[in-house]
Amino acid sequence: LAFQEYSPSVGIAFSGAEDVVLIDMAVKLGKPFSAFCLDTGRLHPETYQFIEKVRTHYGIAIETVLPQPDAVQRLVREKGLFSFYQDGHGECCGVRKVEPLKRALGPLQAWITGQRKDQSPGTRANIPVVQEDKAFSTPDRTLVKFNPLSRWTSKQVWDYIEIYEVPFNVLHSRGFISIGCEPCTRPTLPGQHERAGRWWWEEATK
Repeated sequence: LAFQEYSPSVGIAFSGAEDVVLIDMAVKLGKPFSAFCLDTGRLHPETYQFIEKVRTHYGIAIETVLPQPDAVQRLVREKGLFSFYQDGHGECCGVRKVEPLKRALGPLQAWITGQRKDQSPGTRANIPVVQEDKAFSTPDRTLVKFNPLSRWTSKQVWDYIEIYEVPFNVLHSRGFISIGCEPCTRPTLPGQHERAGRWWWEEATK
């Protein structure tokens, strides 16, 4: 549906295992699409290598969206490199992720994410397959958000990766289930929820 109605103004947000599954599907569909990732400037070296691996494996362009240099410089000058450990991750993510994402979505009519209901029971349990993205829509443009893997489980994602030999971030093999910025991500321990390694110093429902 996304490719039929919105192509070519549809973008796939690319970062993790779910997103590369979506890229694999999109390439096989043969319909035009764009792919973009947010380079916060704080990603793991392995993540940068993964982005390049996906680009060459599928022979596609992946637009890298960077934060505004002045905003990053101001934040670091005023609060240092690790203020999020005291102030929470909201301000840093606002500069390094939210504003760049808003710019990336600006020219699009729709975008596709790899979000799943079971990734975070506190914040993602009600994710629909199709929704109006109220956070990034504007008065003169309704942005549609597709979450095709909303009802998938982690096992289904990794079964797909194994069956179709989809490339994945090597950090997944080192205990990192959900991967974000290097200072804000750590391996998940046995029995922990898959996003427990993200912003672990904060209350989970945030």
